[in-house]
Amino acid sequence: MAIGTLDWTSALERPDLLAGPVARAVAELADAGTDPGAGGAAAAEVAEIDPGLADTAAFCERYGVDPGASANCVIVAARRAGETRHAACLVLATTRADVNGVIRRHLDARKISFAPMDDAVALTGMEYGGITPLGLPADWPVLVDEEVAAHPLVVIGSGVRRSKLAVSGSLLAGLKNATVLRLAHRSENEIK
Repeated sequence: MAIGTLDWTSALERPDLLAGPVARAVAELADAGTDPGAGGAAAAEVAEIDPGLADTAAFCERYGVDPGASANCVIVAARRAGETRHAACLVLATTRADVNGVIRRHLDARKISFAPMDDAVALTGMEYGGITPLGLPADWPVLVDEEVAAHPLVVIGSGVRRSKLAVSGSLLAGLKNATVLRLAHRSENEIK
């Protein structure tokens, strides 16, 4: 696999580069028989990076990864009638999640915000800056932007800041709690 200047290897062979919940999710997907030829879990690749460069802009610049091939996962807290529910939203790095519009309406929330960092870390068992849709709590919705779902290969977090995962958009769209929607606004720095 050639994405940027990174040395990619099978995520199944390097669980040490994944957060615990992510390693378990990758193994479970592989055990479920996902077809590697269709971009299944067996096709998930991991690459070690400098943890100080885990943030998307620095990562893409240093490792030569097109921001249009990198996706960000944000955790939101949706509130209604005193109840707070969490969800993950995955959009390409060249776009912004429409949290107050599409996402709020889809989650039927009266109020919605990005989850506080300490909450996101504690609830996911992942490091801030490495949170990914693989290995999230089973009852959380995973909202995948349609551009991510259509992407043949996208770079996402690995649950830790010291590595990144590369998977197909179809694997992300096929996650048990995933819903594919148009979640994103184009940002001013999008490559056209």
